Parts: sequence; structure tokens; C-alpha cells
Amino acid sequence: MLRFLTFLFALILAVPAASQLGAGPKHMGLALVAEGPAIPGQEVELALVMVPEEGWHGYWENPGDAGKPMTVEWRLPPGATAGPLRYPVPTRLTVAGLMNHVFKGPYAVLTRLKVPAGARGTLPIRASLDYLVCTDKVCVPERGEVSLDLPVGSGSTDTRFDAWRGKLPQPLGTPATFAVAGDRLQVAIPLPDTVAVTSPYLYAITGDTVRYAEAQSFRRTDDRLIAELPLAQAPAASFEGVIDLGTGRALRFTAAPGAVPEGGKAVGGGETWRLLLFAFLGAVAGGLILNLMPCVFPILALKALALARAGGEEREARADALGYTAGAIVGTGALGAVLLLVRAGGSAAGWAFQLQDPRTVLLLFLLAVAITLNLLGMFKLPVLGGEGNPRSGFVTGALAAFVATPCAGPFMGAALGTALLLPAAGALLVFAGLGLGLALPFLLLAFVPTLRKRLPRPGPWMARLQRILAIPMALSALAALWLLWRQGGTSALLLGLVSAVLLVAALLFAGRRQTSGQPALSAPVVALLLLVAVPLLGIGRGEMAVTTRGNAGEAWSEAKVAAARAVGRPVFVYFTADWCLSCKVNEASTIDREPVRDALKAANAEVLVADWTNADPAITRFLDSRGRGAIPLYLWYAPGAAEPEELPQVLTPDTLIARAAATRR
Repeated sequence: MLRFLTFLFALILAVPAASQLGAGPKHMGLALVAEGPAIPGQEVELALVMVPEEGWHGYWENPGDAGKPMTVEWRLPPGATAGPLRYPVPTRLTVAGLMNHVFKGPYAVLTRLKVPAGARGTLPIRASLDYLVCTDKVCVPERGEVSLDLPVGSGSTDTRFDAWRGKLPQPLGTPATFAVAGDRLQVAIPLPDTVAVTSPYLYAITGDTVRYAEAQSFRRTDDRLIAELPLAQAPAASFEGVIDLGTGRALRFTAAPGAVPEGGKAVGGGETWRLLLFAFLGAVAGGLILNLMPCVFPILALKALALARAGGEEREARADALGYTAGAIVGTGALGAVLLLVRAGGSAAGWAFQLQDPRTVLLLFLLAVAITLNLLGMFKLPVLGGEGNPRSGFVTGALAAFVATPCAGPFMGAALGTALLLPAAGALLVFAGLGLGLALPFLLLAFVPTLRKRLPRPGPWMARLQRILAIPMALSALAALWLLWRQGGTSALLLGLVSAVLLVAALLFAGRRQTSGQPALSAPVVALLLLVAVPLLGIGRGEMAVTTRGNAGEAWSEAKVAAARAVGRPVFVYFTADWCLSCKVNEASTIDREPVRDALKAANAEVLVADWTNADPAITRFLDSRGRGAIPLYLWYAPGAAEPEELPQVLTPDTLIARAAATRR
């Protein structure tokens, strides 16, 4: 009770203290920044960057039981206007039984500035901010001034805005409904059952409607998340809020009076475990399918050949298989850990993010060239097809994990997307499941004697098969070289070819030394290998990068989807990348086929392409919102439908033709 009275007394004192604003040291750092230059007649994003002092916090737009929201008084050039403030999702702080919606660390409040059509030179942007900054014992009202001289027409872009936008709740286009049932406010929020929910919490924007400090409960029907909130006062015409799904994703919604479904399943702590199990099993299944990809299958086949060559000795086979499994799990786990660190740093990234960097593509190309030469017998790489042992198996498993990253098939997209919504430990377990699935065939060969005994006896056929396996690996090398050209242009292509020639020369020289019984490495071989690495230091996305696509569709944006749907047109969106093998197969076999194009044209469908070959934060954020961490992704927006239909990852012409025909009926 004493702490409660102390806190209330501090708030009471905060009102008259406003007359002395600016008299003491500031506890909140302020800055006003723009994402880029001002373009006449367009909008530019502005951010009010707030940095509370250690131990202090600022308040959300609805501060909760205590506190006060920030007010901003803009002083803008004639014709310029600032839009509404957009806050990130807050956290909860309970002090003396009072629930507060706060920000304990640095945060950014965004707004859009409408630039006058005749703007020139620089635009002087000024604003006065009144806000409350508190600890758990004392509150201090402060006033701060921010200013920005915004250049018109040219200037640098601030990359921090992608991370700041990623912390905003996403607007929910479909309206929600609410109803009062006794002393509870029930809110039905449209949410497809494919969207993950773990530990939800609803932040009410509409004030004086709920009792903030009391417990909330949630249940879920097929397409609704139902929140039951302790009622303070029934909303009048509408109720606005933000629902935090507990997965790193939040939605901003507006609800109108209406029916709220009965029944459904309670959402509680077990939801996270169910999501984790689903994602883990999906990752194992996706990893298993990866073995059929042309860049991975030769490596698996080589390990099977090594097992057959060893005569099927049980102890050696199991040790090699366990090493291979450990390497695959460590490889996919390490890639997942790096991805989580990149995302934690504020960058928007998804699975295979490293392939959006030409240096990684060059490394993958050189690796495919080396494996191809090994398969052709030009030199012997001990870890591939050599004697079975745990060390060799570990390196081969890690290698398979790395070369598998361009591929994404069924089960993988949803599993990896769910992984990115889980806590770090759960996410790493899902990435490890991908490696386990990748290693599963070899693991079964080693630990199931019946399968191992069915392996053919060693013979000349093994050398012939090894050369046949060089074909898909060589095709993988050509695909990586093509991707390098797409990302870096002619200069990157030439650097890649020079590196490949030097690598081939080094490996051929090493192979001759191996044939003569000498060690593979020598001074000339080492020198050539060092020269191979030189382009990795300087290669990048050149200005001559090839970015043009075919005429299958226009570049995707959420605004284009909304514009087409506003006039009643169906929309087909496909998410692709030049490094995504599954995407390329679907495009060649289905999307770019003439009957499909004719059907889509006859249905007046808008076809939009989201190209993720290079990093694109807007695409990454959208994939996150769909609970997807990988591509391909295919969405069909039927006219009048509230949500798009997610099409199978293995597309057929009939799939698209049927949907186009249904639209014409």
C-alpha cells in the first residue's frame, strides 16, 4: 500500500511540475531523423527516436493505469503535413498494482511527412514534445525540442528504418467484432489457423474500456482469436487495440459491435510445444526431401558408395553415419544461429539469406566445381568417398548442409517460418531437425543391417556411377555461376571464371601429385589456392547486375495488391529468387506456360512477382507475417476473399487454370 500511495503521489506532483519543464537534467534522449530525402509531392518517413536513461521508461500511446501519452506539436513548412504517430509494441510494467504500457529501452515512433509539391532546397522540420519519463518510484514530465533540415531531392538513406518498421504492429485489414458479456469484453479478431499464437496479450488503444491489471484469457476458433478482457466501461461505436501474438508478431485492429463466436480451444502455454513439435517434424521432412536435390544427392550417393566399398562393416558404418549426422546438424544449426543473430541485430533476413551476397554464391560455385572434379576422378578429396570415419563423415555432413541452402521444398517453408517465431532454443532445435532429416537416409543405411546388406558389392560400376553423379553437380556449378552473373553483372562473372580456372589448375596439379604417391599440397598448389580466394575480397553487387525479369508479372508490393483488389481483380503473387531451385522449376513448368498465362489474362488477374534474389526487407517482413521463413510461396487472392489462399509449393498448370476459371464464372 505504501508503494501504491507513493506512486500516485508522484503522478499528482507531475502535473504542477510541468511548469518547470527543462529546469533539470533530461532523462530521455531525443532525435528526429528521416529515412531519406524529401521528394516533392510524395511522403517521407520520419522517426522520433527516444532513448530513456538507464532505469527509466517512456510510455505507449495508451499508457495504461498510470502515466500519460506523448504529445507532439509540429512546426512545418507551408503545405507540409505530418501523419499520425505509429508506436512499436510496448511491454508491460506493474508498479503497486498498476499496469503500465511502457518502453524500457530505446524506441522509435514513426510518422509520414507529406512533402509539398513545390518543395525545393531544404525543409526545416521542427517539433516540441511533451512526455512523461518514469522509474518505478518517480515520474518526471519533460519537454524537448527536435529539429531536422531535410534535403529535397537528394540525400542518403537511413537503414535503421527497416528495423524500426519491423517493430510496429501490422494493420489488420479485416474488421474485428466485439460484444459485452457480463463483466467481460469479448473481442473476435480474424486470424487464420495457420498463423502461430503462443502467449497472446491485448493492448487496448481505446481508453477506459478494460481493467488493465486484471488477467486476460484467449480461445481460438477456426478463423478467429477470441480475447476476453475484464470490462471497465463498454466501448461506444468501436474498439481499437493491438494484439501481441507472443511470437514476435503483433496486429493492430479496429473492432465494431457484432457477433463473437462461442466455443473454441483455449490458447495457453502448451501452444508453444505444439508449434515446436510441428516445426521440428516439418524440418525433418524437409531435410529428407533435400537429399533429392541435384546439389545434395551426389554427396549422399558418395557416402553410400563409401559404405559399399567398406564392405558393410557395422562398426565403421555407424561411426561414419553418426559423424555425418553430427556434421549436418551442426551445419544447419550454425546457419540458423547466424540467421537469428542477423535478425536480432535488426536486419530483415530469412533462410538462405547468405545467398543474397555474391561472395557466398562465388564460394558455392567454387565448391561445386571442386566436387565435380572429385567425382570425375581428377583428384581425391579424402572427406568425399574416402574411408568411412567420424571425422570424414562430420565434414561431409557439414558440406551437405551448406550446399543444400539454395533449396527449399515442401514442409520447409512453414517449419522454418515457425522456427523464427519461437524462442532461440526452440528455433535452434528446428534448424537441427533440418540437419537430422538431411542425414536420415545415411543414418538408416548404417543402423539397419537389412538395408546395408542390400548395397551392391564393390566393382567397376562404382567408378561409372561416380562419373554420372558429376553431371548434376556440374549443373549446380553452372547454376551458381548464372546466379553470380545475375547479382554482380559481367565483372562478377569474369571474376568467378578466373577463380574457377585457378581452382581447376590447383586441383589438377594436386591430383597428379596424388597419383604419383606424393602429398597433394605443395608450394604451387597453395599459391594457386590463395589466388583463388582473392576475388572473394572484392566481389560485390555491381552496377551491371542483371535485374530484368521476364514478362510473367510486375514487381510485387502490398500497395499493388491492395489496388488490384480494390477494383475487384483476382491477384496471383509468387515469391521467388534466382537461387531457389524449386522456384525455378515451378516457373518453367507452370507459371511461364502459355495456357496458364492465357487463363490468367482471361480472368483479368494481376500477376505480381516478389523477387527475393537480393535482400529486400519488405519481402522478408511479409514472409514473416505469413509465418514463412523460406520460399517458394504462392498466394491467390480471389475477389472478395478476406485472406489469400496459399497454393501448394509444388505447382501444376491445373492449379492456376482452375482458380482463374472459377473467377470467370
